[in-house]
Amino acid sequence: MIKKRILALAVSSVFLTACDDTETETVEVTKEVVKEVEVVKEVSPEEVTKVKNVILMIGDGMGAQQVGLLEEYARRAPNSTYNNSGNKTALSKLGDAGHVGLSLNAPFGPDGSLVVDSACSATQLATGMAAGSEMVGLDVEGNVVETILEKAKKQGKATGLVSDTRITHATPAAFASHQPHRSLEPEIAYELVSNNMVDVLLSGGARVFLPENIKTDEAARKVMADLGAHESVYKKSKRGDDRNIIIEAKEKYGYGLAFDKTQLAGSESNKLLGLFANSGMADGIAYSACKADDSCTQPSLKEMTLKALDILSKDEDGFFLMIEGGQIDWAGHINDAGWMLHELLKFDEAVAAVYDWVKERNDTLVLVTADHETGSFGFSYSRKDLPEGKMLDGNGMQNREYKPNFNFGPLSNLDKLYAQTGTFYDIMGAVNSDWDFTNTTGQQWSDAINSVSEFKVSPEQAESITKREDNEYHVHEHKYLKATEFPAIADFKEFYVYGDELHGNLIGRTLAADQNVVWGTGTHTAAPVPVYAFGPAGVTKQFSTMQHHVEIGQKMMAALLTEQ
Repeated sequence: MIKKRILALAVSSVFLTACDDTETETVEVTKEVVKEVEVVKEVSPEEVTKVKNVILMIGDGMGAQQVGLLEEYARRAPNSTYNNSGNKTALSKLGDAGHVGLSLNAPFGPDGSLVVDSACSATQLATGMAAGSEMVGLDVEGNVVETILEKAKKQGKATGLVSDTRITHATPAAFASHQPHRSLEPEIAYELVSNNMVDVLLSGGARVFLPENIKTDEAARKVMADLGAHESVYKKSKRGDDRNIIIEAKEKYGYGLAFDKTQLAGSESNKLLGLFANSGMADGIAYSACKADDSCTQPSLKEMTLKALDILSKDEDGFFLMIEGGQIDWAGHINDAGWMLHELLKFDEAVAAVYDWVKERNDTLVLVTADHETGSFGFSYSRKDLPEGKMLDGNGMQNREYKPNFNFGPLSNLDKLYAQTGTFYDIMGAVNSDWDFTNTTGQQWSDAINSVSEFKVSPEQAESITKREDNEYHVHEHKYLKATEFPAIADFKEFYVYGDELHGNLIGRTLAADQNVVWGTGTHTAAPVPVYAFGPAGVTKQFSTMQHHVEIGQKMMAALLTEQ
């Protein structure tokens, strides 16, 4: 706003003087007031189209359906944990203060595919270029492509990757690694610490940093114990050699180390490798429980995020930070709605921390999106447990009973989902800790389900969970099913591909009607995903559209980098 001041002369009374040869009249100004009049002219400020920092938050598997579950719980669950904070999620606050759009995410281009995996999707976000399925940091032809993180580092900015899965998992890996397949996690681990591109690495996944013999070699185990690592962090290895990449990170590449919540909080290093679990970090249900009684030993996604922000924001040139809530996807794959709700809550807690950090700033772009939707999740009405009829007082009822033809789902289901005390993986482990489900019974499954779920099932209902696929083959670490007989999912058996994990999907099927929940797949869908953008309007308004992840990558780079 520009203000201009103008001087004006105000005359209250005037007597005019006319002169001629015979008569003179006197003009008297009885009161003269010089008045300063302020004229205000509105001028738009110069539009901000560049930012110093970019924070990209990825809710892995978090489609619009998953966001709907979070919002319904926050706003309408009778016992919502948001009841004392206005029933508003951090995602909603971010959207209200910024812009919201949608993004397509399938492998881009005419020769692409219909559905994306996390590696391809993250690569497209990271590079702004089309990528192929399951590749990491490569373009569609298999060429190494610089990512936004790597370009930011070359321009003097600080960089960080945070995830509650494994730091070598597909999403974080795609921002600072270049591999032909996402399963090459031992190679990814070394690349992440040796390329000098990432200042802060916080997640799980120690198993691919540890020497092959860590389980039995007492000297190797003592090295980890002396570093302050808990035995649960170094309990086994997924490497095929004797290298300890954690030691190399410390001694060759200058990383400080942290292995638990206390060590992370106390670290003063500006280059930090934090590995808090052997594989994935604690699930959302476990986090909700330890948070309630203040017994958490691992840092939360929020705490890792705040530590990363504290370190990276010291760089006067700015930073790029990617934060992944990765287990939303894991819950979706196994069709576990209760677990998925807790993962969404954990992710939203991290979003709240970022929003509080950035809300008074004008130099930072925050983007919250997903790589894809997982599970084809949704609430649905059914013909089970039809509601009882009742009389209403409204003057339009014409003395007729109010009795819907279908069960549209009570809001109490939201509280019951939250009340789940274990994941479907926990249920499977309770039935058989070795995951040998060859001769299990409906009674075993119902007992295990009923011990953690408010939605109860009988042994007869649980009988379908005992069915097992006999014809299997292996690809990488996952067991993939052949499309043979599996009666309980005969409608879509080709879309349930992860071996014995399918027993978890069958639990989901067994609980579905009582939960008013439906699932369409055990994999991903091609649904567009939400995009929340907060920051200077000149930057964020471009995300309020239907776009593709390739375009999001390009827009982020245009906003952050001085040159590309």
